Amino acid sequence: MKNKWNDADAKAAIEKYKDVSEDVALRVYTSRLIGADPALVLHGGGNTSVKSSAVNKVNEEVEVLYVKGSGWDLDTLEPQGLPGVLLDHLQKLRNLDRLSDEEMVNEQRTHLLDASSPNPSVETLLHAFLPHKFIDHSHADASLILANQPNAEAICREIYGDRIGIVSYIMPGFALAKASAEVYEKNPNVEGLMLINHGLFTFGKSAKESYDRHIHAVTLAEEYIDKQPLKPLTALTGPALKADENVLLNALAPVLRGLYKEQSGKDWVLHHRVDANAKAFASSEECETWSQIGTATPDHVIRTKQKPLLLNLQQWQDPDQLREEVVQALNVYCEQYHQYFESNKSDKGVDKTELDRLPRVVLVAGLGLVTIGKTVKETGISADIYQHTLDIIHKSFSVNDYVPLGSSDLFDMEYWSLEQAKLGKNKAPALQGKIVYITGAASGIGLATAKLFAEQGANLFLVDRTADNLNTGAEAIRKKSKVGVATQVLDVTDESAVRQSFEKMVAIFGGIDILISNAGNAVQGAMGEVGMDELRASFELNFFAHQVLASEALQRFLIQKTGGVLLFNASKAAFNPGKNFGPYALPKAAVVALTKQYALDYGACGVRSNAINADRIRTALFSEDFLKERAQARGLSPDDYFKNNLLQAEVYDTDVAQGFLNLALAEKTTGSIITIDGGNIAASPR
Repeated sequence: MKNKWNDADAKAAIEKYKDVSEDVALRVYTSRLIGADPALVLHGGGNTSVKSSAVNKVNEEVEVLYVKGSGWDLDTLEPQGLPGVLLDHLQKLRNLDRLSDEEMVNEQRTHLLDASSPNPSVETLLHAFLPHKFIDHSHADASLILANQPNAEAICREIYGDRIGIVSYIMPGFALAKASAEVYEKNPNVEGLMLINHGLFTFGKSAKESYDRHIHAVTLAEEYIDKQPLKPLTALTGPALKADENVLLNALAPVLRGLYKEQSGKDWVLHHRVDANAKAFASSEECETWSQIGTATPDHVIRTKQKPLLLNLQQWQDPDQLREEVVQALNVYCEQYHQYFESNKSDKGVDKTELDRLPRVVLVAGLGLVTIGKTVKETGISADIYQHTLDIIHKSFSVNDYVPLGSSDLFDMEYWSLEQAKLGKNKAPALQGKIVYITGAASGIGLATAKLFAEQGANLFLVDRTADNLNTGAEAIRKKSKVGVATQVLDVTDESAVRQSFEKMVAIFGGIDILISNAGNAVQGAMGEVGMDELRASFELNFFAHQVLASEALQRFLIQKTGGVLLFNASKAAFNPGKNFGPYALPKAAVVALTKQYALDYGACGVRSNAINADRIRTALFSEDFLKERAQARGLSPDDYFKNNLLQAEVYDTDVAQGFLNLALAEKTTGSIITIDGGNIAASPR
């Protein structure tokens, strides 16, 4: 493992964080070095600390432990992510015979330097009870391979001699902190501690010394592991092993999303991690036993559950048979989880409420690693963790064996309130887990709609003909929200490209819940004089494209079996055509009919179909010449043209976006045309 310490970077960190002490600045620097390497920590894993001093409000110098706070990741750590706790009080707690988790949290919070700080790490007392100035803790892949061996202590002695102390597994908290301190005190010359089934601690007088020792310890572990030849995997057989990955994923993903919503009542996002090792592992005979043993470190259980769901699909080419096959596998998994919960609850005599039974990781023969979560971020975290886990498992068996924590200990961790707190309990936004396909998304109504739906938690698949504006808009949304945003440059009149775009969306997110068919173009001309090619081109964009998009969305709705929403951008021209505006009005009138036909044909399937009837919105449709022409035809200035309605108020693209959102949320509305034009009686539907 590469040591990434750099003297110049360390000095730069001290300068950057000059508002805090040099100790804290260097603590941030090396924490980020550790956090930046996924072979050391992943997503909130690990923790670091430094013992320093501070001056309180009455000008007294106090000893302080600065330790990583809950909710912070090491790779993005800032000084405010290191809450300071009065060290002398923490050290006095070691004299207690016992300290409950709730009492531990209270003692830490009531002795913070700043009451607004995040909760200190659950391993704060372990950092406090060791005497060293700097302490680093990781869940390095290599250390977990050693820590999950049945003869882990003997292997560590062979690799490290007496430089690393060995701590038997104890759940994080007061008892583990005391046990770790006792192991250290038996040999104060150790440079670190290996916590069985958990991870690695190192320490030192300086940030560099502790970090150097950490990298060196991991490197020695890696060298030992690499000496053992990687055990070959035995390939499974079956029809799915011969399938094209994209075809298999597009068949399976909507089925999984639909079943998850059916069982939970919530929307889910799916992620496929494209990785050759993951595919080989999922497609092996060994996977059937190896993957069911347990997590590489107990911290992972809240992200991946104790084990993944395994699928070796036999009927993946028939949607109904595929669904039945997945239903059976999912029911078995959920029943096994329920038994795991009930048996541990009974054995321990605890009063716990069962979490949802659904797996977060699915290993699919012929496809590989698939994860499912409420958000794109959740699926990415689970995929990152399990991508490392399967490598840890494979190498563990290559070294000797894989003996992680059993059901009882994993239950304690999964249902530990301090661990569940890491997931957060904020109220989910209205559209969390929804997947929305929006056309014409680079500007105007499409972009305004994309921004609004992202604010409500929807994941977006955005298409438009112009790459620059599309990518700029998408990037702005990504910076402002935490939802998934994917884009594709697309001409919606290209049927083949449209179908491919839906396959891409399913491969990225797993399915679709809402289609907003917005793209169009205002074509003018007197009906008796317009060329047929021009008229057909208008129909291709302003009608047939809507039909192709809706049909593709509908196919996924029917596979998911959870309903769906079709939203069309119609036009007031469908009800109140303007002079020389027929080439646009006619296909838009057809879109209104299309909206109602989908509502009629698929309402029984839970599919809602509605449209927006908007008018005079400042978008790219209104070129300068076009605007002048339409305004002059009504004897108005361009600005007055936009206000020429009953409310005498201009209607904006954001108003139309709000209309789309209202329709998306209107669960009992279908076949409706909503007018958003400031008031135009002649264009009112009747």
